[in-house]
Amino acid sequence: MRVVMFGYQTWGHRTLQALLDSEHEVVLVVTHPESDHAYERIWSDSVAELAQANGVPVLLRDRPDDEELMTRLKDADPDLIVANNWRTWMPPQIFRLPRHGTLNVHDSLLPAYAGFSPLIWALINGEEEVGVTAHMMDEDLDAGDIVVQRAVPVGPEDTATDLFHRTVDLIGPIVAEALDLIASGRTDWTPQDRSKASFFHKRSIEDGDIDWTWPAEDIARLVRAQSDPYPNAFTHYNGRRVRVLKASVSQGVYGGTPGRVFIREGGGVVIVAGAEARRGRSHGLVIERVRTEDGTDLPATELFRTMGGYLTRGA
Repeated sequence: MRVVMFGYQTWGHRTLQALLDSEHEVVLVVTHPESDHAYERIWSDSVAELAQANGVPVLLRDRPDDEELMTRLKDADPDLIVANNWRTWMPPQIFRLPRHGTLNVHDSLLPAYAGFSPLIWALINGEEEVGVTAHMMDEDLDAGDIVVQRAVPVGPEDTATDLFHRTVDLIGPIVAEALDLIASGRTDWTPQDRSKASFFHKRSIEDGDIDWTWPAEDIARLVRAQSDPYPNAFTHYNGRRVRVLKASVSQGVYGGTPGRVFIREGGGVVIVAGAEARRGRSHGLVIERVRTEDGTDLPATELFRTMGGYLTRGA
């Protein structure tokens, strides 16, 4: 098949590599320009550089809505478009153009976690597994019929970084299998159960600001979901931002006001957490390691040398 690829960052890079390794011909690549967005500076293997190194023509676009792009796509005469981590809306005149349509690769177990940052949201929400889905694109974002889907378990200590590496390794095999199925003439794909669908927005820095009324279990997952190299979960102490690098749920149950720097436990410092803390019904969050505004990493016991005071949201 003649294949056009739309994609960006490491997800797109892995997808393009799988296409180049296949028996099919990659005739055009469309990718986004480099971005300064915090979540787009990481996992940023260049799709454009990989295409150019393999002699594949490249177009850089923020949005696929200009006449030159449409002309280049029609001239490419694709049998299939394959997309992964294309960050803007793709109009029907593009995704319907190829003979076999457009295959989109998304890093969630659709229909759940359509949209953006699915691994981070899934980890925050305590999902037991995550995965990758290859589906045929239609008018609704991440809603088309499923061609191939694979899952991996989420362990109790897994970070978003762990899950990224585990799921990105699925892309090559999933793309290869989906290409074989499409090339064979198969069209009997599995419709998504829309009653189980969910759609999430892009992450922003503000989403990492810790709400101490959350249960400690939820905050601990937020910290793991915002692991390096992602922008870390953070709080404010004495008016200064503190990034939380490692935390766990306390062994003890501690009452009081959420956000209170309370007591040492194990190798860390317990922060009162949870809406039920005032009734003495909540475990706290043991902060074990932090990063200060100047980029210094240190044990929480060195930052919180005396007990008392509060961690707060906002500056």
